[in-house]
Amino acid sequence: MYEIKACIFDLDGTLTNTINAIAHFGNMALAAYGMDPIETEDYKIYVGDGRDKLIHRILKARGADTEDMFEKVRDIYDENYEKDYLYDTDAYDGIRELLTDIKSMGVKIAVCSNKPDNVVHFVTDTIFGKSYFDSVKGVTDGMPTKPDPYSPLSICKELGVSPEECLFLGDTNVDIFTAKNAGMTSVGVLWGFRSRTELVQAGADYIAETPRVILQLIKS
Repeated sequence: MYEIKACIFDLDGTLTNTINAIAHFGNMALAAYGMDPIETEDYKIYVGDGRDKLIHRILKARGADTEDMFEKVRDIYDENYEKDYLYDTDAYDGIRELLTDIKSMGVKIAVCSNKPDNVVHFVTDTIFGKSYFDSVKGVTDGMPTKPDPYSPLSICKELGVSPEECLFLGDTNVDIFTAKNAGMTSVGVLWGFRSRTELVQAGADYIAETPRVILQLIKS
């Protein structure tokens, strides 16, 4: 058994509750081209693989997933989202306390998201404070997205830890697959966007019903 020296967190649905914001901006973009809104609950199954796949999925749900429409809706989505990155967004209950306790144990903390890198840094800096995390990585042009292990493995190098010494925590099967691809212990969290069934079927090593469970995992 390896000692846990770092915890790498997904952002949306794991650290921050952003589903209302994603639905808001997605539906604004659909409305710009005369399409009906999608229920917020339905957005939970469309997120997790980055913005482009989100746009393709909501357009497919409206029978309009053409390349031309994708570009138009994506541009509207980006334009509105960039005006207010923190719209209806905050940390989940218990997350700030969890991160404080993890840091007090001498365990490093990092963020690995499929959102654009500049957005991830802005959100984490604003909600948690600048330089609060030991590493923060979103996606830049040409960079592979989760579940590719590129980002979590680069975080390991940056922090000076091995993959076996890391917990990778997230709320979707994409996060569980990412952990497995990177050789890390996977923890599926239940307060986010997806179900226990999805996380178990993806092969999560552990399931956390509350943030406090994560402290117990680190200690054990």
